[in-house]
Amino acid sequence: MSTLKLAWRNLLRNRRRTLATLLTMVVGMIAVLLFGGYHRTVVYGLQTAFVRGGGHLQVQHKDYFVYGGGNPAAFGVNDYQRVMRVIADDPQLKPMIAVITPILTLGGIAGHYAVGASRTVMALGSEADGQNRLRQWDDYHFGDRFRLKPVALTGTSPDSAVIGVGVARVLQLCEALQVRHCPPGPKTAATASDPLPADIAALADAEARPAADDRIELLAATASGAPNVARLKLVKAESQGVKELDDMYVGLHLRQAQQLVYGNSPPSVTAIVVQLRHSSQIDAASARLKQLFAGPLKDQPLAARDFATLQPQYGQITGMFGTIFGFVSLLIGCVALFTIGNTMNMVVLERTVEIGTLRAMGLRRAGIRRLFLCEGVLLGAAGSALGVLASLLLAALINRAGLTWTPPGSVEPNPILIILWGEYRLLGLSSLGLLLMATLSAWWPARRAARFDIVDALRHA
Repeated sequence: MSTLKLAWRNLLRNRRRTLATLLTMVVGMIAVLLFGGYHRTVVYGLQTAFVRGGGHLQVQHKDYFVYGGGNPAAFGVNDYQRVMRVIADDPQLKPMIAVITPILTLGGIAGHYAVGASRTVMALGSEADGQNRLRQWDDYHFGDRFRLKPVALTGTSPDSAVIGVGVARVLQLCEALQVRHCPPGPKTAATASDPLPADIAALADAEARPAADDRIELLAATASGAPNVARLKLVKAESQGVKELDDMYVGLHLRQAQQLVYGNSPPSVTAIVVQLRHSSQIDAASARLKQLFAGPLKDQPLAARDFATLQPQYGQITGMFGTIFGFVSLLIGCVALFTIGNTMNMVVLERTVEIGTLRAMGLRRAGIRRLFLCEGVLLGAAGSALGVLASLLLAALINRAGLTWTPPGSVEPNPILIILWGEYRLLGLSSLGLLLMATLSAWWPARRAARFDIVDALRHA
Protein backbone atom coordinates (compact mmCIF):
# COMPACT_ATOMS: atom_id res chain seq x y z
CA MET A 1 0.00 0.00 0.00
CA SER A 2 1.44 3.37 -0.98
CA THR A 3 2.37 5.92 1.66
CA LEU A 4 -0.06 8.46 0.16
CA LYS A 5 -3.04 6.11 0.34
CA LEU A 6 -2.17 5.05 3.89
CA ALA A 7 -1.82 8.68 4.97
CA TRP A 8 -5.21 9.53 3.47
CA ARG A 9 -6.87 6.62 5.29
CA ASN A 10 -5.26 7.69 8.56
CA LEU A 11 -6.75 11.19 8.15
CA LEU A 12 -10.21 9.68 7.64
CA ARG A 13 -9.97 7.58 10.80
CA ASN A 14 -10.83 10.60 12.95
CA ARG A 15 -12.98 12.69 10.65
CA ARG A 16 -14.09 15.19 13.29
CA ARG A 17 -10.56 16.19 14.26
CA THR A 18 -9.42 16.26 10.64
CA LEU A 19 -12.42 18.40 9.68
CA ALA A 20 -11.77 20.85 12.54
CA THR A 21 -8.12 21.21 11.55
CA LEU A 22 -9.05 21.58 7.90
CA LEU A 23 -11.68 24.22 8.73
CA THR A 24 -9.11 26.26 10.66
CA MET A 25 -6.78 26.18 7.69
CA VAL A 26 -9.53 27.12 5.24
CA VAL A 27 -10.70 30.06 7.36
CA GLY A 28 -7.13 31.29 7.67
CA MET A 29 -6.62 30.92 3.93
CA ILE A 30 -9.82 32.85 3.23
CA ALA A 31 -8.74 35.67 5.56
CA VAL A 32 -5.34 35.97 3.90
CA LEU A 33 -6.69 35.89 0.35
CA LEU A 34 -9.57 38.31 0.96
CA PHE A 35 -7.28 40.83 2.61
CA GLY A 36 -4.67 40.24 -0.07
CA GLY A 37 -7.31 40.80 -2.75
CA TYR A 38 -8.40 44.01 -1.08
CA HIS A 39 -4.77 45.09 -0.83
CA ARG A 40 -4.46 44.65 -4.60
CA THR A 41 -7.62 46.72 -5.07
CA VAL A 42 -6.15 49.53 -2.98
CA VAL A 43 -2.89 49.47 -4.95
CA TYR A 44 -4.61 49.34 -8.34
CA GLY A 45 -7.21 51.92 -7.32
CA LEU A 46 -4.61 54.40 -6.05
CA GLN A 47 -2.50 53.88 -9.14
CA THR A 48 -5.52 54.42 -11.38
CA ALA A 49 -6.44 57.64 -9.54
CA PHE A 50 -2.92 59.09 -9.78
CA VAL A 51 -2.43 58.03 -13.40
CA ARG A 52 -5.76 59.52 -14.42
CA GLY A 53 -4.90 62.76 -12.66
CA GLY A 54 -1.25 63.25 -13.60
CA GLY A 55 -0.20 60.47 -15.96
CA HIS A 56 2.51 57.86 -15.51
CA LEU A 57 5.34 60.29 -16.22
CA GLN A 58 5.79 64.04 -16.28
CA VAL A 59 8.45 65.73 -18.36
CA GLN A 60 9.68 68.78 -16.45
CA HIS A 61 12.62 71.13 -16.19
CA LYS A 62 15.23 69.11 -14.32
CA ASP A 63 15.11 71.50 -11.33
CA TYR A 64 11.35 72.05 -11.23
CA PHE A 65 10.62 69.20 -8.83
CA VAL A 66 13.00 70.64 -6.22
CA TYR A 67 12.80 74.39 -6.78
CA GLY A 68 9.79 75.01 -9.03
CA GLY A 69 7.24 75.38 -6.26
CA GLY A 70 8.55 78.83 -5.38
CA ASN A 71 8.64 80.17 -8.94
CA PRO A 72 7.05 77.84 -11.52
CA ALA A 73 7.53 80.28 -14.39
CA ALA A 74 11.31 80.22 -13.94
CA PHE A 75 11.47 76.44 -14.39
CA GLY A 76 9.15 75.92 -17.35
CA VAL A 77 9.49 73.75 -20.43
CA ASN A 78 10.16 76.08 -23.35
CA ASP A 79 8.95 75.30 -26.87
CA TYR A 80 6.83 72.60 -25.29
CA GLN A 81 4.90 71.82 -28.47
CA ARG A 82 8.11 70.72 -30.19
CA VAL A 83 9.02 68.63 -27.14
CA MET A 84 5.60 66.97 -27.28
CA ARG A 85 5.97 66.24 -31.00
CA VAL A 86 9.39 64.66 -30.52
CA ILE A 87 8.08 62.44 -27.74
CA ALA A 88 4.79 61.52 -29.42
CA ASP A 89 6.43 60.72 -32.79
CA ASP A 90 9.30 58.67 -31.39
CA PRO A 91 9.09 55.13 -32.88
CA GLN A 92 9.74 53.46 -29.53
CA LEU A 93 7.45 55.64 -27.42
CA LYS A 94 4.56 56.00 -29.85
CA PRO A 95 3.11 52.49 -29.26
CA MET A 96 3.33 53.02 -25.48
CA ILE A 97 1.75 56.47 -25.19
CA ALA A 98 -1.99 56.77 -24.65
CA VAL A 99 -2.20 60.51 -23.87
CA ILE A 100 0.26 63.39 -23.87
CA THR A 101 -0.94 66.80 -22.66
CA PRO A 102 0.64 69.93 -21.11
CA ILE A 103 -0.14 71.62 -17.78
CA LEU A 104 0.90 74.90 -16.16
CA THR A 105 0.84 75.51 -12.42
CA LEU A 106 1.14 78.96 -10.90
CA GLY A 107 0.59 80.73 -7.63
CA GLY A 108 -1.47 83.86 -7.21
CA ILE A 109 -4.12 85.74 -5.27
CA ALA A 110 -7.81 85.18 -6.00
CA GLY A 111 -10.11 88.05 -5.09
CA HIS A 112 -13.86 88.51 -4.93
CA TYR A 113 -13.89 92.22 -4.45
CA ALA A 114 -17.68 92.50 -4.45
CA VAL A 115 -17.42 91.40 -0.82
CA GLY A 116 -13.84 92.53 -0.17
CA ALA A 117 -12.43 88.98 0.15
CA SER A 118 -9.23 87.46 -1.24
CA ARG A 119 -6.80 84.62 -0.57
CA THR A 120 -3.65 83.00 -1.97
CA VAL A 121 -4.29 80.14 -4.37
CA MET A 122 -2.49 77.59 -6.49
CA ALA A 123 -3.87 77.52 -10.03
CA LEU A 124 -3.65 74.71 -12.58
CA GLY A 125 -3.96 75.45 -16.26
CA SER A 126 -4.80 72.46 -18.43
CA GLU A 127 -6.47 71.40 -21.64
CA ALA A 128 -9.94 70.02 -20.96
CA ASP A 129 -9.75 67.54 -23.83
CA GLY A 130 -6.43 66.15 -22.61
CA GLN A 131 -7.69 65.86 -19.04
CA ASN A 132 -10.79 63.99 -20.20
CA ARG A 133 -8.67 61.53 -22.17
CA LEU A 134 -6.48 60.98 -19.10
CA ARG A 135 -9.60 60.03 -17.13
CA GLN A 136 -10.43 57.20 -19.52
CA TRP A 137 -7.39 55.09 -18.55
CA ASP A 138 -8.51 51.74 -17.12
CA ASP A 139 -5.63 49.28 -17.28
CA TYR A 140 -7.05 47.22 -14.39
CA HIS A 141 -10.56 46.94 -15.83
CA PHE A 142 -12.52 48.64 -13.07
CA GLY A 143 -15.11 49.67 -15.64
CA ASP A 144 -18.04 51.82 -14.57
CA ARG A 145 -17.25 51.28 -10.89
CA PHE A 146 -14.41 53.82 -11.10
CA ARG A 147 -15.70 55.90 -14.00
CA LEU A 148 -14.96 59.63 -13.74
CA LYS A 149 -17.10 62.43 -15.10
CA PRO A 150 -15.65 64.87 -17.65
CA VAL A 151 -13.80 67.82 -16.13
CA ALA A 152 -16.00 70.79 -15.29
CA LEU A 153 -14.16 73.02 -17.79
CA THR A 154 -15.30 70.88 -20.73
CA GLY A 155 -17.03 73.03 -23.35
CA THR A 156 -16.70 76.27 -21.37
CA SER A 157 -15.49 79.67 -22.51
CA PRO A 158 -11.73 80.46 -22.44
CA ASP A 159 -12.08 82.65 -19.34
CA SER A 160 -13.86 79.98 -17.27
CA ALA A 161 -12.51 78.60 -14.01
CA VAL A 162 -13.24 76.00 -11.35
CA ILE A 163 -12.41 76.58 -7.69
CA GLY A 164 -12.18 74.41 -4.61
CA VAL A 165 -14.99 74.47 -2.09
CA GLY A 166 -12.59 75.99 0.45
CA VAL A 167 -11.81 78.86 -1.92
CA ALA A 168 -15.54 79.39 -2.50
CA ARG A 169 -16.09 79.52 1.25
CA VAL A 170 -13.36 82.08 1.89
CA LEU A 171 -14.42 84.23 -1.05
CA GLN A 172 -18.07 83.97 0.04
CA LEU A 173 -19.25 82.37 -3.17
CA CYS A 174 -21.13 79.41 -1.70
CA GLU A 175 -24.56 80.85 -2.42
CA ALA A 176 -23.67 81.99 -5.94
CA LEU A 177 -22.19 78.59 -6.86
CA GLN A 178 -24.84 76.60 -4.95
CA VAL A 179 -22.31 74.77 -2.82
CA ARG A 180 -23.90 72.39 -0.32
CA HIS A 181 -22.72 72.20 3.29
CA CYS A 182 -20.83 75.47 2.90
CA PRO A 183 -21.90 78.07 5.48
CA PRO A 184 -21.90 81.57 3.97
CA GLY A 185 -19.64 84.15 5.53
CA PRO A 186 -20.69 87.59 6.64
CA LYS A 187 -21.52 89.94 3.81
CA THR A 188 -19.14 92.89 3.87
CA ALA A 189 -19.68 94.73 0.63
CA ALA A 190 -16.82 96.82 -0.60
CA THR A 191 -17.04 100.49 0.34
CA ALA A 192 -15.17 103.58 -0.63
CA SER A 193 -12.62 102.77 2.05
CA ASP A 194 -12.21 99.23 0.71
CA PRO A 195 -12.32 99.51 -3.08
CA LEU A 196 -10.89 97.25 -5.72
CA PRO A 197 -7.20 98.27 -5.85
CA ALA A 198 -6.61 100.69 -8.71
CA ASP A 199 -3.75 98.78 -10.29
CA ILE A 200 -5.65 95.49 -10.21
CA ALA A 201 -8.82 97.14 -11.51
CA ALA A 202 -6.92 98.67 -14.43
CA LEU A 203 -5.26 95.37 -15.26
CA ALA A 204 -8.47 93.42 -14.90
CA ASP A 205 -10.66 95.42 -17.19
CA ALA A 206 -10.02 98.69 -18.93
CA GLU A 207 -13.77 99.30 -19.01
CA ALA A 208 -14.02 98.89 -15.25
CA ARG A 209 -17.03 96.60 -15.30
CA PRO A 210 -18.56 96.04 -11.85
CA ALA A 211 -17.60 92.86 -9.98
CA ALA A 212 -20.12 90.02 -10.20
CA ASP A 213 -20.87 87.04 -7.97
CA ASP A 214 -19.90 84.59 -10.72
CA ARG A 215 -16.48 86.11 -11.36
CA ILE A 216 -13.21 86.44 -9.50
CA GLU A 217 -9.95 88.22 -10.22
CA LEU A 218 -6.77 86.16 -10.24
CA LEU A 219 -3.60 88.17 -9.67
CA ALA A 220 -0.28 86.53 -10.54
CA ALA A 221 3.29 87.52 -11.37
CA THR A 222 4.41 87.18 -14.95
CA ALA A 223 7.60 85.42 -15.94
CA SER A 224 9.37 88.81 -15.86
CA GLY A 225 8.06 89.58 -12.37
CA ALA A 226 5.40 92.15 -13.29
CA PRO A 227 1.87 91.76 -11.91
CA ASN A 228 -0.91 90.57 -14.17
CA VAL A 229 -4.55 89.87 -13.51
CA ALA A 230 -7.30 87.86 -15.18
CA ARG A 231 -11.01 88.09 -14.60
CA LEU A 232 -12.40 84.57 -14.50
CA LYS A 233 -15.96 83.34 -14.84
CA LEU A 234 -16.68 80.65 -12.29
CA VAL A 235 -18.24 77.46 -13.56
CA LYS A 236 -18.31 75.32 -10.46
CA ALA A 237 -16.87 74.77 -6.99
CA GLU A 238 -15.51 71.23 -6.56
CA SER A 239 -14.25 69.49 -3.46
CA GLN A 240 -10.66 68.31 -3.89
CA GLY A 241 -10.72 65.75 -1.07
CA VAL A 242 -7.85 67.33 0.88
CA LYS A 243 -8.60 70.51 2.84
CA GLU A 244 -5.22 72.13 2.15
CA LEU A 245 -5.75 71.68 -1.60
CA ASP A 246 -9.43 72.50 -1.38
CA ASP A 247 -8.59 75.87 0.19
CA MET A 248 -6.16 76.81 -2.61
CA TYR A 249 -7.30 75.17 -5.85
CA VAL A 250 -8.21 77.11 -8.98
CA GLY A 251 -8.50 75.30 -12.31
CA LEU A 252 -8.50 77.21 -15.59
CA HIS A 253 -7.85 76.69 -19.27
CA LEU A 254 -4.21 76.36 -20.26
CA ARG A 255 -4.31 79.27 -22.69
CA GLN A 256 -5.74 81.58 -20.03
CA ALA A 257 -3.03 80.54 -17.56
CA GLN A 258 -0.33 81.12 -20.16
CA GLN A 259 -1.64 84.60 -20.94
CA LEU A 260 -1.62 85.37 -17.24
CA VAL A 261 2.00 84.28 -16.76
CA TYR A 262 3.61 85.00 -20.12
CA GLY A 263 1.39 87.63 -21.71
CA ASN A 264 2.34 88.02 -25.35
CA SER A 265 5.70 86.25 -24.87
CA PRO A 266 6.22 82.69 -26.13
CA PRO A 267 4.33 80.50 -23.64
CA SER A 268 5.80 77.63 -21.66
CA VAL A 269 4.39 74.92 -19.41
CA THR A 270 5.56 73.48 -16.11
CA ALA A 271 5.08 69.85 -17.15
CA ILE A 272 4.13 67.59 -20.03
CA VAL A 273 1.94 64.75 -18.78
CA VAL A 274 2.63 61.39 -20.43
CA GLN A 275 0.13 58.61 -19.83
CA LEU A 276 1.15 55.14 -20.99
CA ARG A 277 -1.09 52.30 -22.07
CA HIS A 278 0.21 50.04 -19.30
CA SER A 279 1.98 50.77 -16.02
CA SER A 280 4.48 48.02 -16.76
CA GLN A 281 5.93 50.27 -19.49
CA ILE A 282 7.16 52.98 -17.10
CA ASP A 283 10.76 51.76 -16.93
CA ALA A 284 11.06 51.34 -20.70
CA ALA A 285 9.49 54.74 -21.37
CA SER A 286 11.72 56.44 -18.78
CA ALA A 287 14.84 54.93 -20.33
CA ARG A 288 13.82 56.06 -23.80
CA LEU A 289 13.01 59.59 -22.58
CA LYS A 290 16.49 59.86 -21.10
CA GLN A 291 17.91 59.01 -24.52
CA LEU A 292 15.77 61.72 -26.11
CA PHE A 293 16.86 64.26 -23.50
CA ALA A 294 20.47 63.48 -24.37
CA GLY A 295 19.75 63.60 -28.11
CA PRO A 296 17.08 65.58 -29.98
CA LEU A 297 16.01 67.47 -26.82
CA LYS A 298 19.44 68.19 -25.40
CA ASP A 299 18.92 71.94 -25.90
CA GLN A 300 16.72 71.93 -22.76
CA PRO A 301 17.49 70.64 -19.25
CA LEU A 302 14.65 68.12 -18.99
CA ALA A 303 13.86 65.22 -16.66
CA ALA A 304 11.05 62.66 -16.47
CA ARG A 305 9.57 61.65 -13.11
CA ASP A 306 7.03 58.92 -12.52
CA PHE A 307 3.82 59.29 -10.56
CA ALA A 308 5.20 57.48 -7.50
CA THR A 309 7.96 60.11 -7.21
CA LEU A 310 5.56 63.01 -7.78
CA GLN A 311 3.01 61.57 -5.32
CA PRO A 312 4.92 60.22 -2.28
CA GLN A 313 1.65 59.29 -0.56
CA TYR A 314 1.24 56.48 -3.10
CA GLY A 315 4.26 54.63 -1.70
CA GLN A 316 3.27 55.49 1.87
CA ILE A 317 -0.29 54.16 1.54
CA THR A 318 0.65 51.02 -0.39
CA GLY A 319 3.53 50.39 2.01
CA MET A 320 1.19 50.66 4.99
CA PHE A 321 -1.29 48.19 3.49
CA GLY A 322 1.57 45.88 2.53
CA THR A 323 2.86 45.90 6.11
CA ILE A 324 -0.60 45.18 7.51
CA PHE A 325 -1.08 42.35 5.01
CA GLY A 326 2.26 40.83 5.97
CA PHE A 327 1.47 41.08 9.69
CA VAL A 328 -1.99 39.51 9.26
CA SER A 329 -0.52 36.72 7.13
CA LEU A 330 2.13 36.02 9.78
CA LEU A 331 -0.48 35.78 12.56
CA ILE A 332 -2.70 33.45 10.54
CA GLY A 333 0.33 31.37 9.60
CA CYS A 334 1.26 30.97 13.28
CA VAL A 335 -2.29 29.88 14.11
CA ALA A 336 -2.21 27.31 11.32
CA LEU A 337 1.26 26.15 12.40
CA PHE A 338 0.24 25.43 15.98
CA THR A 339 -3.16 23.99 15.04
CA ILE A 340 -1.71 21.44 12.65
CA GLY A 341 1.18 20.72 15.01
CA ASN A 342 -1.23 20.05 17.88
CA THR A 343 -3.32 17.74 15.68
CA MET A 344 -0.28 15.77 14.53
CA ASN A 345 0.99 15.44 18.12
CA MET A 346 -2.35 13.96 19.18
CA VAL A 347 -2.24 11.59 16.21
CA VAL A 348 1.24 10.41 17.18
CA LEU A 349 0.16 9.73 20.78
CA GLU A 350 -2.93 7.80 19.72
CA ARG A 351 -1.00 5.68 17.23
CA THR A 352 2.02 4.79 19.33
CA VAL A 353 1.24 1.06 19.20
CA GLU A 354 0.61 1.24 15.47
CA ILE A 355 3.97 2.94 15.01
CA GLY A 356 5.66 0.18 17.02
CA THR A 357 3.90 -2.48 14.92
CA LEU A 358 4.98 -0.87 11.66
CA ARG A 359 8.54 -0.63 12.93
CA ALA A 360 8.46 -4.31 14.01
CA MET A 361 7.26 -5.25 10.51
CA GLY A 362 10.37 -3.67 9.05
CA LEU A 363 9.31 -0.12 8.25
CA ARG A 364 12.31 2.14 8.75
CA ARG A 365 12.39 5.42 10.66
CA ALA A 366 12.39 7.34 7.38
CA GLY A 367 9.18 5.54 6.40
CA ILE A 368 7.49 6.66 9.64
CA ARG A 369 8.60 10.25 9.07
CA ARG A 370 7.42 10.09 5.48
CA LEU A 371 3.99 8.78 6.54
CA PHE A 372 3.27 11.61 9.00
CA LEU A 373 4.77 14.26 6.72
CA CYS A 374 2.51 13.00 3.96
CA GLU A 375 -0.52 13.46 6.24
CA GLY A 376 0.54 17.05 6.90
CA VAL A 377 1.04 17.70 3.18
CA LEU A 378 -2.40 16.28 2.40
CA LEU A 379 -3.98 18.55 5.02
CA GLY A 380 -2.13 21.55 3.61
CA ALA A 381 -3.05 20.73 0.01
CA ALA A 382 -6.73 20.21 0.86
CA GLY A 383 -6.83 23.39 2.96
CA SER A 384 -5.19 25.40 0.18
CA ALA A 385 -7.53 24.13 -2.53
CA LEU A 386 -10.70 24.61 -0.47
CA GLY A 387 -9.47 28.01 0.77
CA VAL A 388 -8.83 29.27 -2.77
CA LEU A 389 -12.23 28.09 -4.02
CA ALA A 390 -14.08 29.58 -1.03
CA SER A 391 -12.16 32.86 -1.35
CA LEU A 392 -13.02 33.22 -5.03
CA LEU A 393 -16.68 32.59 -4.24
CA LEU A 394 -16.76 35.08 -1.35
CA ALA A 395 -14.86 37.67 -3.39
CA ALA A 396 -17.48 37.42 -6.15
CA LEU A 397 -20.30 37.85 -3.62
CA ILE A 398 -18.60 40.89 -2.01
CA ASN A 399 -17.97 42.48 -5.40
CA ARG A 400 -21.65 42.15 -6.26
CA ALA A 401 -22.85 43.50 -2.91
CA GLY A 402 -22.29 47.14 -3.88
CA LEU A 403 -20.41 48.06 -0.70
CA THR A 404 -18.58 51.40 -0.77
CA TRP A 405 -16.23 53.53 1.31
CA THR A 406 -14.62 56.95 0.94
CA PRO A 407 -10.82 56.69 1.06
CA PRO A 408 -8.56 59.55 2.21
CA GLY A 409 -8.21 62.25 -0.42
CA SER A 410 -11.31 61.14 -2.34
CA VAL A 411 -14.51 63.12 -2.71
CA GLU A 412 -16.74 60.30 -3.88
CA PRO A 413 -17.30 56.84 -2.35
CA ASN A 414 -15.36 54.02 -3.97
CA PRO A 415 -16.67 50.47 -4.28
CA ILE A 416 -15.21 47.82 -1.99
CA LEU A 417 -13.77 45.24 -4.35
CA ILE A 418 -11.74 42.07 -3.81
CA ILE A 419 -9.48 41.40 -6.78
CA LEU A 420 -8.51 37.72 -6.77
CA TRP A 421 -9.32 36.36 -10.21
CA GLY A 422 -6.18 36.70 -12.28
CA GLU A 423 -3.92 37.35 -9.26
CA TYR A 424 -2.08 34.08 -9.77
CA ARG A 425 0.98 35.18 -7.86
CA LEU A 426 -1.08 35.96 -4.74
CA LEU A 427 -3.04 32.73 -5.03
CA GLY A 428 0.07 30.65 -5.68
CA LEU A 429 2.20 32.14 -2.91
CA SER A 430 -0.63 31.89 -0.36
CA SER A 431 -1.28 28.24 -1.26
CA LEU A 432 2.41 27.45 -1.16
CA GLY A 433 2.74 29.22 2.20
CA LEU A 434 -0.07 27.17 3.75
CA LEU A 435 1.38 23.97 2.31
CA LEU A 436 4.80 24.77 3.80
CA MET A 437 3.20 25.61 7.15
CA ALA A 438 1.38 22.29 7.18
CA THR A 439 4.55 20.41 6.26
CA LEU A 440 6.57 22.24 8.91
CA SER A 441 3.89 21.58 11.53
CA ALA A 442 3.99 17.86 10.79
CA TRP A 443 7.77 17.62 10.74
CA TRP A 444 8.45 17.69 14.49
CA PRO A 445 5.72 15.14 15.42
CA ALA A 446 6.91 12.94 12.53
CA ARG A 447 10.47 13.15 13.79
CA ARG A 448 9.36 12.24 17.33
CA ALA A 449 7.29 9.31 16.04
CA ALA A 450 10.26 7.98 14.06
CA ARG A 451 12.45 8.00 17.18
CA PHE A 452 10.13 5.73 19.19
CA ASP A 453 11.76 2.55 20.51
CA ILE A 454 9.94 -0.47 19.08
CA VAL A 455 9.60 -2.33 22.38
CA ASP A 456 8.44 0.78 24.28
CA ALA A 457 5.92 1.60 21.55
CA LEU A 458 4.40 -1.91 21.63
CA ARG A 459 4.33 -1.83 25.43
CA HIS A 460 2.38 1.45 25.33
CA ALA A 461 -0.91 -0.43 24.94
